[in-house]
Amino acid sequence: QVELVESGGGLVQAGDSLRLSCAASRRTVSNYVMAWFRQAPGKEREFVATISWTGGNTNYADSVKGRFTISRDNAKNTVYLNTVYLQMNDLKPEDTARYYCAAKQSIVLLTTSDDYDYWGQGTQVTVSS
Repeated sequence: QVELVESGGGLVQAGDSLRLSCAASRRTVSNYVMAWFRQAPGKEREFVATISWTGGNTNYADSVKGRFTISRDNAKNTVYLNTVYLQMNDLKPEDTARYYCAAKQSIVLLTTSDDYDYWGQGTQVTVSS
C-alpha cells in the first residue's frame, strides 16, 4: 500500500509560481513511477507530468511544457518512498484545478490516469487573472 499526501496549493495571481509536494510512504521496496494530474470543475482529470523512479526520465503535457518542472527526492530510509515536487512557474488562470499525485509500480512512464494505482487527496491551485 502506498499513501500519498499533497501540499503546497493556494491562491495566486497570474504569472506567480507555486511548488507542490507529494509525500509518499510505503512498506515494501519497489520501483514507482510518480505523476501529477489535475482536474478542474466540470472537466475530466488530465495528465500534467510524470517522472521515472530514478528521476532521469520525465514527460509533460503540452500545456505545461516550459513552465512546470517535476522532480523527486528518493529517501534512503525504509519507511518513506520519496517526495515528488511540481514546480509551477508563470501560472495562468487555466491552470486552476485540483492537483493530484499518483503512483504506479512501473519501469515505463505512464500518462493515463487509469494506469495509476495510488492517489492522494489532492491540493487546490487557484490562479486569478
